Amino acid sequence: MQIALACWVVNMDTARYLGDNPPAREEMRLLPEGTAEWDEELTSRVIGHLAARMNALTPALPTTDEHLTITVPLVLT
Repeated sequence: MQIALACWVVNMDTARYLGDNPPAREEMRLLPEGTAEWDEELTSRVIGHLAARMNALTPALPTTDEHLTITVPLVLT
C-alpha cells in the first residue's frame, strides 16, 4: 500500500478562520487566498516518522505534485 503526504503551512489568520475561530474584524482585511505554502522540511520529517512506525518497504520518494510517497506493508487483521 502506498501513502502520499504533503504538509502545508497556512498563515495564522486563515488557520483560525478555517478552524471555526474567525479572526478579529481588522484581521479579516487580509486575504486568506494564496497564503498556504508547501513545507518540504516538515513533509520530510513527518513522512520519515510514518515510514519508521509503519515499517516502510521503500524510502520516501517524491511525486510530481509536491508529495512524498512511501510503500508500507498491508496488514490484514
